[in-house]
Amino acid sequence: MIRLPFLLVFSGVLFSAGIYGVLARRNAVLVLMSIELMLNAVNVNLVAFNAALHDRVLTGQVFALFVITVAAAEVGIGLAIVILIYRNRETINVDEVNLLKW
Repeated sequence: MIRLPFLLVFSGVLFSAGIYGVLARRNAVLVLMSIELMLNAVNVNLVAFNAALHDRVLTGQVFALFVITVAAAEVGIGLAIVILIYRNRETINVDEVNLLKW
């Protein structure tokens, strides 16, 4: 059986990779993928703690399903925004998009 510390370290590495992707990338699609990576790290934590605590109600797995649902909605709205920005500005570079500047 896989131990809890291994899963927590794995989740931490996944979350750190997502943070790096959000901070270092300039492409909006890659930023959205990095956010998804961070949400998946949270899902690994929820399921790992659910398994470690032997929860019979499956609370961690239910919360993981909610996180997956929110992530799907985030991807749909985020990609729609990226497509609209690309149509108007012909770029999806995050540094070049300044629609909210005065």
